[in-house]
Amino acid sequence: MSQTLSLTHEEPWYRSLTSKQWQILAASNLGWMFDGFENYALILTAGTALRQLLDPSQHASLPFYVGAIIAINLFGWGVGGMVGGILADYIGRKRMMVIAILAYSITTGLSAFAWDFWSLAVMRFMVGVAVGSEWATGSSMMAELWPDRARGKGAGLMQCGLGLGFFLASLAWLLIAPLGENAWRYMYFLGVVPALLTLWIRRAIPESALWEAVKAKRDAVQRRQQGGAALSAEEHQLTKFTLSDLFSERAVRRRTIAVFLMSLATTVGFWSISTWVPPFIASLASAQGLPGAKWASYAGMTFTAGSITGYIVLGFMADAYGRKPVTIAFFVLALLTTPLLFFSTSDIRLLLALAFLSAIFANGQYSWMPVWLPELYPTRMRATALAFAFNAPRFLAFLGPLLAGGMIAKFGGYGEAAMALALIYILGIAAAPFLPETKGQPLPR
Repeated sequence: MSQTLSLTHEEPWYRSLTSKQWQILAASNLGWMFDGFENYALILTAGTALRQLLDPSQHASLPFYVGAIIAINLFGWGVGGMVGGILADYIGRKRMMVIAILAYSITTGLSAFAWDFWSLAVMRFMVGVAVGSEWATGSSMMAELWPDRARGKGAGLMQCGLGLGFFLASLAWLLIAPLGENAWRYMYFLGVVPALLTLWIRRAIPESALWEAVKAKRDAVQRRQQGGAALSAEEHQLTKFTLSDLFSERAVRRRTIAVFLMSLATTVGFWSISTWVPPFIASLASAQGLPGAKWASYAGMTFTAGSITGYIVLGFMADAYGRKPVTIAFFVLALLTTPLLFFSTSDIRLLLALAFLSAIFANGQYSWMPVWLPELYPTRMRATALAFAFNAPRFLAFLGPLLAGGMIAKFGGYGEAAMALALIYILGIAAAPFLPETKGQPLPR
């Protein structure tokens, strides 16, 4: 009788986790949270910073320059993410996480010393390079150290760190913005704080046992190869450069192309639409005689709260209903809520509610990546695959903020630019069915 009860009454997922698994979640979440802080600090302060750094004759083109700075930061994110993911497959998940957090802490602090547009652009490119290196590492560690039946939940909880970082940046800017024309510099000085996190990570977080096993095999195979021994097909795979390995087999190549298209849709949607919500609501507030900067902060915090909700909800729903249907639903709802946000009303308070709703799907859809991607690739190339999927689209998506800024300047409206770029979600809807369902399955070794 007791045996029957033990089979039918399954232990809650959270009780089966070890303290180390919770620590991995904390480290990955905090690393991603500070990533979010660094990037959203730029979004919130770019207009203020550039108004000080640009010549007054260039102020009429401010939306273009704001888009350019965000695009440059995003392009750097793509470069750094690709390099960081590859390194994580060779030097380890933990070591790469520490390097990435130290790097973006230092470079964000240095960007506070910018003296003109190009100095800020170069420094924010460097921040992007460093920030991009962290996500694939944390996502790989989460996937490799959390149990199969809770992996989606863990990924969603990790991903919400980005939203928490956005929220903290919005709150910080609300307090710091009144401090004068150099307030944006004080925001960037705060970016040095995450460096302290690396002290705890080095002491408390273990390296991934799956990665260590593959590293030992790779080293042994390389020694055999150097000794002239004949290698098996499995051993030969370990000698391939991880990035080229993504395209060496037809099945993996087709999977990678579908993943790229989905990530492109998510990335363009986020950076070309979501980033314009605070200035959009601020512009409406100013037109109604309300303080624009304050309402931009309110919009940022509300949108971020919706994002956090979406990150977590997608992860939990993916464990309950499957990766594929939930991801497609988020793409569809992101497309439908974009016109609702930008065209349905000019009531500021109602817009905040719509921003919360839109963010659940437009930003929350990002969780499909840490939930689904690690389950599609073996350990030997997992971090590289995640880095490619997450960052390669940025080499195209970085044009989104640049185009959006130009479109806003030309047509005089945020909504038109947002709707034109929201059509990218159709690409994600079309590509998702080509990936296999992996709910509850063990990771490929």
